[in-house]
Amino acid sequence: MDLEIRKQLEEREAQNLSPYATLSRNTRGRMRPEEECVIRPAFQRDRDRIIHSKAFRRLKHKTQVFLAPTGDHYRTRLTHVLEVSQIARTISDALHLNDHLTEAIALGHDLGHTPFGHAGESVLNELYPKGFHHYNQSLRVVDLLEKKGKGLNLTFEVRNGIAKHSKGRRDILPDDISELPATLEGRVVRVADIIAYLNHDLDDAIRAGVIAESQIPAALQKQFGASHSERIGTMVHDLIVKTLTEDSGRLVMSRDILDGMVELRSFLYDNVYDSYKVHDDFIKAMKVMRELYDYFLNHDDHWEHIIDYDEGTPRERMVCDFIAGMTDRYALDLYKTIFLPKPWSVM
Repeated sequence: MDLEIRKQLEEREAQNLSPYATLSRNTRGRMRPEEECVIRPAFQRDRDRIIHSKAFRRLKHKTQVFLAPTGDHYRTRLTHVLEVSQIARTISDALHLNDHLTEAIALGHDLGHTPFGHAGESVLNELYPKGFHHYNQSLRVVDLLEKKGKGLNLTFEVRNGIAKHSKGRRDILPDDISELPATLEGRVVRVADIIAYLNHDLDDAIRAGVIAESQIPAALQKQFGASHSERIGTMVHDLIVKTLTEDSGRLVMSRDILDGMVELRSFLYDNVYDSYKVHDDFIKAMKVMRELYDYFLNHDDHWEHIIDYDEGTPRERMVCDFIAGMTDRYALDLYKTIFLPKPWSVM
């Protein structure tokens, strides 16, 4: 009977999902063969493995935009992935795609992010000889670093969605599909990621007093709405309606909405990410990262080996993994322990 549960769920997918959806039973498989779960389809199992991973739990103490915020309502990397997941699932439901696959990619897409957000990523990209990008590190986390070197052994579709989620300042919906994940679910997460951060970073910046709501260009307020929920709703609604209307197997958005999102992204870079109020703290955080990296290249104290590395693994690779996995507070506490003098006490 147990074996029938998974098969019934897979059959329900086949009957109810869009022809463009990725069916669990059609997965391209895992890096290492393993027995199927008797209850859960493959992508649901992947989602569960991600949620139970150590890397996922560490996201709660990693920066989204504001460094080590003391306020209770600022986003962290964990709340970011949860908001991406919620937006992506809303879109996925409306398009009759595979929710489990969508959610697994969304929850796993930032597992490799460094402490101190993109400032930390920039430092490791500068220092590590082979370069560093958080999406590649996210894949490294799920393939190797979790479970003491065993990895999570996720399906191809989830791994591909994680590896291809990032877009930087490139086109939101590029014509070249080689830039995109292989599945429509992965592409949904890619767009949900930018919808999430455009809106919650704006919300946090207003909360922090970095910008005032009145500074948002009037044309953007008129186009997307005056509130956080209205702005998200406008973007999500447009994506769903345009995609369903065209029914082409590709995600589609109105040209004016895409242009507005690009303008809003530029506004955030100019007024938030590159603002001295945010950027000055990141300069300090980058110094912390550089000094920790240099220290561990030459010292073994305070070192926590993540896995038993293969013989011949470059030390730079091990140091990069160690630092990338740190939370903000762990990195700051470790820096204080290593580099700052301790008060002298005489009894």
